[in-house]
Amino acid sequence: MPPVEPVLRHLEQDFDQAVERYLALLRIPSVSTDPAYKQETRRAGQTLSDELATLGFETSLRDTPGHPVVVAHHPGPGGAKSDNGGPHLLYYGHYDVQPPDPLDLWDSPPFQPVIVEANRGPRVVARGAVDDKGQVRTFMEAFRGWHAVHGTLPVKITVLLEGEEETGSPSLPPFLDKHREELSAPDVAIVTDTNSWDIDTPAVTYMLRGLVYVEVTLHGPSRDLHSGLYGGAVVNPINALTRVLAQLHDQNGRVQIPGFYDDVAEPAPEEAQAWRRLGFDEKAFLGEIGLACSTGEGGRSLLERIWARPTCDLNGIWGGYTGVGAKTVIAAKASAKLSCRLVAHQDPARIIEGIKRFLDCRTPPGCRWEIQAKDGSPGIRVATDSRFMEAVRAGLKDIYHRDAVLIGMGGSIPVVGWMQHQLGLDSILVGFGLDDDRIHSPNEKFELRCLRNGIMSHAAILGHMAALRAA
Repeated sequence: MPPVEPVLRHLEQDFDQAVERYLALLRIPSVSTDPAYKQETRRAGQTLSDELATLGFETSLRDTPGHPVVVAHHPGPGGAKSDNGGPHLLYYGHYDVQPPDPLDLWDSPPFQPVIVEANRGPRVVARGAVDDKGQVRTFMEAFRGWHAVHGTLPVKITVLLEGEEETGSPSLPPFLDKHREELSAPDVAIVTDTNSWDIDTPAVTYMLRGLVYVEVTLHGPSRDLHSGLYGGAVVNPINALTRVLAQLHDQNGRVQIPGFYDDVAEPAPEEAQAWRRLGFDEKAFLGEIGLACSTGEGGRSLLERIWARPTCDLNGIWGGYTGVGAKTVIAAKASAKLSCRLVAHQDPARIIEGIKRFLDCRTPPGCRWEIQAKDGSPGIRVATDSRFMEAVRAGLKDIYHRDAVLIGMGGSIPVVGWMQHQLGLDSILVGFGLDDDRIHSPNEKFELRCLRNGIMSHAAILGHMAALRAA
């Protein structure tokens, strides 16, 4: 196996140049949701595809109904005709970014990255600084280091970079189906779109919550009504809707949707004990968003509630007149958006059916429901005892000089579920962001220390992956 030590030394010497390549990528305004940026989004994908080609990958920029997907393959040591016996890894990331609005809240233009000195050292401020261009740069630079020192990569690698993650990845599931034979060949996927535990402690995410999103409308009278002529005599859909929605949770914070908890597993005792040992600072977590206390399902710790318990939240509610001044109207309808975060083993389709049952049995007389639901994505839990996981944790320890902690994540990364169900690939989620990186917000940032740790960690992980061929 080619040694990793000279690769790490090269990466240290090349870090300033790596930062320049990173800044150049950030200058491309690849906002996937805005058609005005279509060509710029494509340019970002082409830039990464071209770079992978210089590192020995066979690359292509493949069109979809939306933005293109970068697919690249590297044969590993010995070339395409060799069988090096090592694992085949798939690296996933995305090159699109969220819109930068509101622009007036940025301290500097969002697509003109700046390096700012802060309490942890220099950081880069720009849209996409961490999500996901900074994270993508970590493994791209690790590839570059291996290629520069040894002329090849130590294992066989496939790279999949999409340009629609920030719009829900509508083109990706059919793309995975179309290219299933090609993309299911790897042994495991490495996803770098998550966080470290803190700036000094690496983390591997092994639990992700899934998502169901529903829009409901309660229809009442055939038209808007004068509240003086009809008030007190007919159903008011806004009043009725809020009464129904107020029943979503009981007094202990448990969701009242039928069957909601049927498939929810309790954390194992050793798992809960490991979470307690993390030393989570709940006061600091809440204080950063201006709160002093948490709420939610009773009898559960905050980490348990956001990692291992499902939720149901209202995300918007409207009806009637909401403009300036008064309009005494009884609206013909009222609407709300709600989402459920799901944990492993919960079936999104069953949860949607439960929501419909919850609403149907509470339909006010004379009213009817209109329900629009997306299929959603399931919660994910990955094995923590695989040889691939051991290689990742060993590589992280080489760089951080401490063990990586195993954590959950309250949000969703749908591609992890799609790769699991469509390609048969489990994922290892190892990222280098921090909780205060302001993802999707103005002044998004990435600490250069985190960028360096990510680059070095991926290089070390590749070394440990290559060692598996002897196992």
